[in-house]
Amino acid sequence: MSKNNSLLYGIAAARCPRCREGEMFPGALYSTNFGKMHTACPCCGQWYEPEPGFYYGAMYVSFAINVAIFLISLVILSFFVEELTMAMMIGVVAAVVLGLLPVIYRLSRVLWIYMFVRYEGPCSQIPKMGEK
Repeated sequence: MSKNNSLLYGIAAARCPRCREGEMFPGALYSTNFGKMHTACPCCGQWYEPEPGFYYGAMYVSFAINVAIFLISLVILSFFVEELTMAMMIGVVAAVVLGLLPVIYRLSRVLWIYMFVRYEGPCSQIPKMGEK
């Protein structure tokens, strides 16, 4: 298996979970339309929203990522600051979370769909969705 078809590469690069070749998001990460998704994979035709409201579960993934960011920020702050105040903690965590908002949004959606759609192989070796 090449590095381009690995699970970690597919998640990090936000590739289609079925073929790991097509992009899930058309725009740049830090742009005004960072949340816009393709409706289907341009390569294999996998639908990115299998049912209405599919990505509501991604909110729970996003929450878990935000809790991890909070805990990591708290640990890092405790190493560098002697007297940690609530305002300092809230300010640092808010800045980090807002700075990483596009990353968290995309990562939570990618992780959510990867839980439900399995890898079938390179695009050239699998039929497009809807074909037999």
